Amino acid sequence: MALNFQRTRDLLSKFKFSDLFIEELGWSKPSRQKPETLKIDNKTYQYQKIAELSGVAIFEVTAADGNIPEAKVRVAIHQEVTKFINENLLIFITEERTRSLWYWVKREGSKSYVRDHLYVKGQPGDLFLSKLGSLVIDITELEHGEPTVVEIAYKLQRGFDVEPVTKKFYKEFQEQHQKFLLFVKGIDNEIDRRWYTSVILNRLMFVYFLQRKGFIDNEDLNYLQNKLEQSKQKGEDHFYGEFLKALFFESFAKPEIERNLSVQELVGKVKYLNGGLFLKHHIEDKYQISIVDEAFEQVLDLFGRYSWNLDDTPEGKDDEINPDVLGYIFEKYINQKAFGAYYTRPQITEYLCDRTIHKLIVDRVNDALSDQYKPFEDINELLIKLDTNVCRLLMEDILPNLSILDPACGSGAFLVAAMKTLIQVYSAVFGTIKLIGDDTLKTKLEDIENSHPSLPYFIKKRIVSDNLYGIDIMEEATEIAKLRLFLALVSSANDVEELEPLPNIDFNIMAGNSLIGLIKVDDTAFDAVGNSLQGNLLQSLAADNYKKILEEKNKSVELYKKHAFLPKALPDTDTPQDTRLKHLRKNIEQLNKQSQEKLNFLLLDEFSKRFGIKV
Repeated sequence: MALNFQRTRDLLSKFKFSDLFIEELGWSKPSRQKPETLKIDNKTYQYQKIAELSGVAIFEVTAADGNIPEAKVRVAIHQEVTKFINENLLIFITEERTRSLWYWVKREGSKSYVRDHLYVKGQPGDLFLSKLGSLVIDITELEHGEPTVVEIAYKLQRGFDVEPVTKKFYKEFQEQHQKFLLFVKGIDNEIDRRWYTSVILNRLMFVYFLQRKGFIDNEDLNYLQNKLEQSKQKGEDHFYGEFLKALFFESFAKPEIERNLSVQELVGKVKYLNGGLFLKHHIEDKYQISIVDEAFEQVLDLFGRYSWNLDDTPEGKDDEINPDVLGYIFEKYINQKAFGAYYTRPQITEYLCDRTIHKLIVDRVNDALSDQYKPFEDINELLIKLDTNVCRLLMEDILPNLSILDPACGSGAFLVAAMKTLIQVYSAVFGTIKLIGDDTLKTKLEDIENSHPSLPYFIKKRIVSDNLYGIDIMEEATEIAKLRLFLALVSSANDVEELEPLPNIDFNIMAGNSLIGLIKVDDTAFDAVGNSLQGNLLQSLAADNYKKILEEKNKSVELYKKHAFLPKALPDTDTPQDTRLKHLRKNIEQLNKQSQEKLNFLLLDEFSKRFGIKV
């Protein structure tokens, strides 16, 4: 039984958790519904069973004072409940039923790990819906009696392990990658040819996810296959040169108002998506490339044998591909031993991100409000006790200025996990703003909702644009990382009308060696390079002021990123959108190159004089 997202979202938002489990997730009515009472530290709490199955029970827990209890009390309540029902999920709820904390404990041997999730009434619930997906009980599972306790417990974990699927797909994808490489003509450099093969396959996978979501050409779920057949009917080997180039560069990269009528007739109804993924790659500017139709027939045949799940829900089938697969594929096929690239499981990345990012946010709030509030112990206490002052601080100061950097990002596993961690905080803040009486904050939130068709999409887009940064020594890896973030973003849209232009993150996720470089740039030393070296090649750069270069670069980067939030062409210019983006990107790259020469000289000078390293 597939999860009915609309109905589940409705019951979740109305806090009808009993109906949610019984009517939508397929659990049974509880045998005993009478609330039980217990006392901890002279305070009274009630827990009531709302659903059960095979000895696993779901409880709602309330406190006499109407609040969600502190962390240590939650531990004590769980221990009491576990004495008579070992496998359980506790849902702590406030008296007014506007905040809930879902509390489950994972056991590994003698150790236990708390897994909790805060859900606030009014917040976007799409990320939480994906967690509930694994709890769905299909009627076919009940044909031979109830599942065992172990089987139900396994449901909580199985969806998070994509490896059985990815191993199978990876093997076939690796073979297809090698075959496709031979079909790419016009690129004489083997490294560039391999790289460009990945560029094309990345784009095709992105489009394939979109078409399976029903986001292309009036919900054509076989869009690429149908367009390939149409192209073959017109003539041989025109799919790449005519159709794909028009789709990438004249459709996804250009607002509808800037497209030629012939292009619209060729590609059909395609949403403008922006993003560096669909600007011309520098390899495409460097070579005259051709690829025959046979190459795409084989790739699309491979893709067609799998289910493509853009929602990335935990309930994976044996033939299902989700965005996590991309990281696994990349980190497998580039030779682990040579490059030190390893696939990191989502459980690990999400745990590490929770521990680091949550602490960073709590510390910043505590520092800013130290004279007004008792320090918050952890993120749950902070989010449970959100009020006007804390929401304003988070919304206007802390969250917009939070920078999360992965200095060896690989294919983006930690960045995707960081995004999920931040979504929880953003969503709790926005959900709380709807409940509290601050008119200024409500107006700001209403302005966002009126300007953007999907709040979950907007939240993800802001996180990807403002909060996430990554570096990797392999350019191929950074392109996969950007692709995964784009997929995570579009997954939050329920229909094509909720899609907005993708963020420009070419200068958030960049190729480079984070182990070698200057931690701090000395402005004076930078400006002086070339002045004392008459005749040196760097003399021409002597007049370049570091602060001036940095300001100009930051201004261009800001403009470049700003374009992602423009729904259509600027009214004060006739220059096409993609042309402006390419111009800005070229200017930023020139500034980078200009300053890089000096920075390399300063680094060499520091290595040789300060550290005595012979280079």
